[in-house]
Amino acid sequence: MTTIFIALAPVLIILFYVYFRDKYEKEPIGLLLKALLAGAIITIPIYFIEVGLSSFGASVMDGSSQIIWSAFVVAAGTEEVFKFIALFILIWANRNFNERFDGIVYAVFVSLGFALVENLLYVIQGGIEVGWLRAITAVPGHALFGVTMGYYLGLARFCSGGERTGFIVRALFWPIILHGFYDYCLMSGIPLLMLAFIPFIIYLWIQGFKKMKQLSDQSRFRY
Repeated sequence: MTTIFIALAPVLIILFYVYFRDKYEKEPIGLLLKALLAGAIITIPIYFIEVGLSSFGASVMDGSSQIIWSAFVVAAGTEEVFKFIALFILIWANRNFNERFDGIVYAVFVSLGFALVENLLYVIQGGIEVGWLRAITAVPGHALFGVTMGYYLGLARFCSGGERTGFIVRALFWPIILHGFYDYCLMSGIPLLMLAFIPFIIYLWIQGFKKMKQLSDQSRFRY
């Protein structure tokens, strides 16, 4: 029971924080639960695609190239693409997506739906120590990749033309890059990158709070 609690607690804490951070117009609980469920459901196709991509990489690559493949394509690429697809299908044309900050809210819920299932699996297999470690690294990481995705999707939703296309591309590109670098730091075994890992996590937090504050302050429902 303690193991399950440790797996669930960081996800729930971040979800509640983001929900209450949406100060000026709350999103419908039903739609938020759909976003969370969508994030959980995509773990199924992600698992099979990652297994296939990992097998392919192992058959044609070795050394650093295989680590880069695993970090940026297998893990970051597959997971962030599916998060983006789920998010886009769920909210892009939804009438409740009526301000920029909503992009962050829904993206975090989708991301943490995925993180919830992933975290349960890791913690059940690895125990309490893994749970405590992931509570301050992997779970917040998924949430902050979601903040980045939602930030750019929120900007895209309320502009047009080439500017919209550019923001949509960034909504997918930057989460993949950030997620890939996160995984590469851990997978590479390079001491310098291991030393850079904690500052990188701090950077993600700073940028995440900055993005949330910016779009919250721009809320059309603020006044």
